[in-house]
Amino acid sequence: MFSKAFVADTVALILFFTTTGILNERFIAGMTWDQVFDARLLGAALMVPVARPYGLWRDRLMKRASRRRASRLLWDSFALVSFQVPIYAAIIAYSGARGEGLVHGVLGAAVLMLVLGRPYGAFLNMVRKLFGLPPGGEKPMSLDE
Repeated sequence: MFSKAFVADTVALILFFTTTGILNERFIAGMTWDQVFDARLLGAALMVPVARPYGLWRDRLMKRASRRRASRLLWDSFALVSFQVPIYAAIIAYSGARGEGLVHGVLGAAVLMLVLGRPYGAFLNMVRKLFGLPPGGEKPMSLDE
């Protein structure tokens, strides 16, 4: 029913960003543990339909990156921030973040995603490799892989 690429991208996104989301929501946005729990449940539910589209978005942008480390870092970070920050803002707003807390949470997420863009890209490639898939941005991957 689901492709290997869909499952790999979904597993990677949920594992990586559940952990980082908890840290940002509790310690940067100042959300209560109940709000963090609600945000992570909603986040996990939303990660399922967006993980593969994000993986495809990242793959498309990473084709523009050269082999230089700085280029890969830049494109991975840009891919993550441009796709995920708007989704994240909606998640924490829906879960109760308001005013200054919402602004700090979104800015914190943007900074985290800038910093975590390349580590997440490497983690995603590692998970894809465990599923027997090629890394993104280097070889074509289709929707039905």
